[in-house]
Amino acid sequence: MRLSQFHLHTEKETPAEAEIASHRLMLKAGMLRRLAAGLYTWSPLGLRVLRKVEAIVREEMDRAGALELLMPTIQPKELWEETGRWQKFGGQLLKIRDRKDAEYCYAPTAEEVITDFARNELASYKQLPLNFYQVQTKFRDEIRPRFGVMRAREFLMKDAYSFDIDAAGMQRSYEAMHAAYVRIFTRLGLRFRAVQADSGAIGGDASQEFHVLADSGEDAIAFSTGSDYAANIEAAQAAQPGPRPAAAEELRKVDTPTQKTCADVAALMGIDLSRTAKSIALVGADADGNDQFVLALVRGDHDANEIKLAKVEGLAGYRMATEAEILAHLGSEPGFLGPVAPKQPIRVLADREVAAMADFVVGANEPGFHLAGVNWGRDLPEPDHVADIRDVVEGDRAADGGELRIVRGIEVGHVFQLGSKYAEAMGCTVLDEQGKPRVLQMGCYGIGISRIVAAAIEQNFDANGILWPDAMAPWRVAVCVINPKRDDAVSAAAEALYRELSDAGIETVLDDRGLRPGQMFADIELIGIPHRVVVSGRGLEAGTFEYRARNAEESENLDRETLLARLRQPKS
Repeated sequence: MRLSQFHLHTEKETPAEAEIASHRLMLKAGMLRRLAAGLYTWSPLGLRVLRKVEAIVREEMDRAGALELLMPTIQPKELWEETGRWQKFGGQLLKIRDRKDAEYCYAPTAEEVITDFARNELASYKQLPLNFYQVQTKFRDEIRPRFGVMRAREFLMKDAYSFDIDAAGMQRSYEAMHAAYVRIFTRLGLRFRAVQADSGAIGGDASQEFHVLADSGEDAIAFSTGSDYAANIEAAQAAQPGPRPAAAEELRKVDTPTQKTCADVAALMGIDLSRTAKSIALVGADADGNDQFVLALVRGDHDANEIKLAKVEGLAGYRMATEAEILAHLGSEPGFLGPVAPKQPIRVLADREVAAMADFVVGANEPGFHLAGVNWGRDLPEPDHVADIRDVVEGDRAADGGELRIVRGIEVGHVFQLGSKYAEAMGCTVLDEQGKPRVLQMGCYGIGISRIVAAAIEQNFDANGILWPDAMAPWRVAVCVINPKRDDAVSAAAEALYRELSDAGIETVLDDRGLRPGQMFADIELIGIPHRVVVSGRGLEAGTFEYRARNAEESENLDRETLLARLRQPKS
């Protein structure tokens, strides 16, 4: 490819709307152009990178035995009603009507469509196992699209769906996809982690997310120093606390006239924040579906985790209690709440750490007062329910004996064990060996192809621009020509080198635009070409080429054979 014949339109100024590095650099490099909020046109340069990612994904999916198909982006309402997700999926589901007033949605995912395909195509266990995948555009109507393609409304995604006769088969399919994902992100040259995760709106029994590690990541990831354990904050767990100590203090009321937070109370009393417990007033549902007042307790130095709370029995659709409900059940205003002697019966939910505490401090359910020296079984009944309902924190002890560390990550892939969730709802069955109908077991496996491009930049950039891993770069090598129109010998040498590299299977671009060296080099660094070779009259006289790796601080003068050997080395 010759840049004189390519559309390369870089920008010198930093775009005002860009909030993170990938958005800023993709716009400056001319990879993207904004059409509307969360909608982008990919330029020829951006598309080259996108297609590199897509090709590796396809190769590894094919290698894993998945079969490619293509499903519509427009899906009928009736399918989504079969699974109950027409309403449950929420505002991200973009709903549309055709001229006959029939309702459809623009696909945010494809579980319903693939299950419909399978129930019409599969009849016998002999056809299994099967895994279908597609690379297709998706649309989710984000409330606040931001960060360029990192959180766009329209995006390119690979989604795959496995079908098995039983849970053991589903597990094997899941493991095969997990291994394929590891190969994909390894080949792309990314630093990543697979982490235990919450299944969210897709559902299912188990799932793992694949995160590209980057300081700008929206997700917090906990990992152990003692093993390969890793999980996002929504699912991460610390080790079980030790046994509860014996009570050593008497229950006493402490005057806290203006101290409403655990931190302020601890400071007033001169104790560690971890000796306090914060009370969170919620309304869930009892066994009959009626409203139930729940007081959730977490240690004062911890934060409650909304996802974990929602998994506790009776709290699937919980809400925060109103001040009127709090007053009716506890007799106090927020800031002084606690589980001791409520006015009305309540359900007490204690985090595991709180259930293991002794001599702790809580609100007294009386404005201006807290209780110290509180102990379970003596001053209040044992909690009605004990569960892990908090975020882990840096330094927590892990179950494997190591310590938990917190890093930031960008989710780029997610694998789910769906089980029978969709197949049962949509009547997707085959006949087993005994000739009896069996509901199929499914897995679901997604990769955000367009998001990977942005995530790779967040992990690989400097002050001058993008530093692509070789596998993702639009070209591996840029041959830069100094004064091509004024020096025929230089132009001919650059042309010969360009052809030799291209014939050797090394993706090379010839920068023959005739720009000044500073501007030309700035463009090549901005768009992230891993290897730059400069052909100049001075170099020809010395029998050398100026070579510089994108991540190197200095250039090197190499003879032809040394240069070719360097560039023929395996891709990093």
